[in-house]
Amino acid sequence: MKKIILGVVSMLSLSAALLLISAVPLRPSATLHTANSVEVRGGAWPINLEHTTDRPGVSFSLIFRDQETMSGVLLDTLDFADIEQLRYFGKGLTALKNGSSGDIARFRDYTLTRADKKFEGIWYILRPEYGSTSFQQPEADIINETIKEW
Repeated sequence: MKKIILGVVSMLSLSAALLLISAVPLRPSATLHTANSVEVRGGAWPINLEHTTDRPGVSFSLIFRDQETMSGVLLDTLDFADIEQLRYFGKGLTALKNGSSGDIARFRDYTLTRADKKFEGIWYILRPEYGSTSFQQPEADIINETIKEW
């Protein structure tokens, strides 16, 4: 009688283990694409910072709605080739935070300008080759914290 009960219990535990294993989704090895995105600002004028891992390597992008296009929604992307370029962008934000209104950080593909507004605080204007966007200090802090985490 003990052998029958022991056999039934072991069969049930084996089938429960197989059921748990089959419930876990398998990730095929051919799928090498993952993306992490942080919403810096939502709403009508969104800004997202993305970290994408593809087969050739890692890339970083700042995606924003172009504020020069008012007749429609046009999303622009500022690409960073690697983490060092993204960290350099963060260093530019930090330098401007410690600076004063009108200071400009010039990079090869874009410029960052600090523009203080009397009742609204510190603003930054990002101007890539085409388009532009502006954001406030709390959004710059989110960008810098995300860069530190990556």
